[in-house]
Amino acid sequence: MAGHSKWNNIKRKKGANDAAMAKVFTKITREIAVAVKESGPDPSTNSKLKNAIAKAKASNIPNDNIERAIKKAAGEGSTANYEEIIYEGYGPSGVAVMVEALTDNKNRTAASIRHYFDKYGGNLGQNGCVSFMFERHGVLCIEKDNIDEETLMNAAIEAGAEDFFSDEEQIFEIRTEASEISSVREFLEAEGYNFAIAEVQYIPSSYTKIEGEDNLKNMAKMLEKFEDDDDVQAVWHNWENVDDAESE
Repeated sequence: MAGHSKWNNIKRKKGANDAAMAKVFTKITREIAVAVKESGPDPSTNSKLKNAIAKAKASNIPNDNIERAIKKAAGEGSTANYEEIIYEGYGPSGVAVMVEALTDNKNRTAASIRHYFDKYGGNLGQNGCVSFMFERHGVLCIEKDNIDEETLMNAAIEAGAEDFFSDEEQIFEIRTEASEISSVREFLEAEGYNFAIAEVQYIPSSYTKIEGEDNLKNMAKMLEKFEDDDDVQAVWHNWENVDDAESE
């Protein structure tokens, strides 16, 4: 859920305790509900729902739970009405931050987001103040376990991916145009690949380094507060040295 797809984040998700997994399920259930209400419960004709299902599977949510969430969202008794909102602002040292939320109470969510920014040395800005520093891309991450890099790269290129990365240790990352993530993912799934991450992300075009111990701690605490908030679906940022801070 952070603004990058490094292995530290994936390991943290995989090692999450039951409470953390329940929170992940709550967030993805909201995403499924919004997708169903917008375009119906059939993922074959609802690309947004198809992407939400892929994200749920990448987070190890059982198929039965996913199906129940879809049925509940499609049922007549479903009254939840969530609105998608993007908040933009700055963290310590001017780090650009984008907070993606699904909320049924805009006033509550806006007050919480503003509080987190203010408390930890940042500030909530106007729409557009940092979004120009990011580009939306589909991101598909595959663990390296016994996977041949050249074979995967060739398959990704054939599927229509726009970029391919291999980190130093554990992960292959495939990037697509945001609108092409479903088709690339489905092609690679048919080739037998499973994903640790499968979602559209805001990728920063440049990065900001945080100086000073207090600023580092405040930025980490701010991100933690955002990610713990049930209304927040994802947080994207351009903190350059985030992996070093998270691995300490």
